Amino acid sequence: MTTLTYDENSLIDRAGAAPMLRQVETWAAINSGTGNLAGLATVAGLLADAFAALPGDVRLVEAAPVDAILPDGSRQEHAHGQHLHLCVRPQANRRVLLTGHMDTVFGADHVFQTLRESEPGIVNGPGVADMKGGIAVMLAALAAFEGSTGATALGYDVLINSDEETGSLSSSALITELARGKVAALTYEPAALPDGTLAGARPGSGNFSFIVTGRAAHAGRNPEDGRNALLAAAALALRLAAVQAPGLSVNPARIDGGGPNNVVPDHAVLRVNMRPSTPADEDRARSAIDLAIVEIATLHDVGIHVHGGFGRPPKPMDPPAEKLFSLVRDCGTALGQAIGWKATGGVCDGNNIAACGVPVVDTMGVRGGAIHSSDEYLIIKSLEERAMLSALVLHRIADGESQ
Repeated sequence: MTTLTYDENSLIDRAGAAPMLRQVETWAAINSGTGNLAGLATVAGLLADAFAALPGDVRLVEAAPVDAILPDGSRQEHAHGQHLHLCVRPQANRRVLLTGHMDTVFGADHVFQTLRESEPGIVNGPGVADMKGGIAVMLAALAAFEGSTGATALGYDVLINSDEETGSLSSSALITELARGKVAALTYEPAALPDGTLAGARPGSGNFSFIVTGRAAHAGRNPEDGRNALLAAAALALRLAAVQAPGLSVNPARIDGGGPNNVVPDHAVLRVNMRPSTPADEDRARSAIDLAIVEIATLHDVGIHVHGGFGRPPKPMDPPAEKLFSLVRDCGTALGQAIGWKATGGVCDGNNIAACGVPVVDTMGVRGGAIHSSDEYLIIKSLEERAMLSALVLHRIADGESQ
């Protein structure tokens, strides 16, 4: 349906009138880099207060333990902020999941900390597009939806996590839990392009640390007794890079290790990112990793231990996803917004949701650009546009149009 009913017109008017810009300015003025636990706690509290205006129960969920490999090969647990969860009408027959993230890539010591109007209608600031603007859009749409007569037909969970920018490792289990049984999901990453284009298919992403253990020896007196871990790590990097092919990108990103010139290094850590386009490509990558470890460990007589994995599964465009995208497009048409989509190379929580068998549109947030840089910007009028779009999508999902 590309025309609007009386109730739908009232709905979108309420969504567009929400004080979204003021919320974005308040939230983005507080640094909430993924590692800034104090800043995240402040933002989580503000968000909990804001989302408490909706029916249901708001809770702050402790982050699951996550460890990382240090340059010396040891493990260290990384602390993360709490995640916000709102549950509304858990007994409803039709339920959806809405997700966002409160963290940004800008740490407490980053120079990019303030907001400014870079030109009329454009706000430049940390996290304004990615994704505090998206959170404001989500809240406005839900508040407007709750004022409609059909709201009781739809239940939902809202998850705003604190670690999306580093892979959602401390919230992935929660994402999986909340995705269970949902008919659809909306995630509020910014639009893929400033014109509002949505992200369609996405590749998966895996991050790996290969810990190589060799044997030290004097580089002049008895180098033959050593087992060069740095050399083995380099060989492993080349071996994995050779696996790259259409459907699978491989990026050996860093090698930590080595020491004095007169010592055969007995330790190295290789960091690699892999991005498979399909589940079959991911299976191929896993097999390639297993084979490369055996080959290089045997050839260089070293030990190799791998830490990490594919935290973001591939997100193909399947028929249920295409149906949900078409619903969003039709809602856009009814609002005078041209909505299209294209495949993208990035990843987000939408990958994890899709892997649960739930159709998801994961770029329902604002229009803007230059994210992850000091030039990040938000197009102010897109707050109203996207809130109206989301409110209408929710209304029509409640009417059963996504099924």
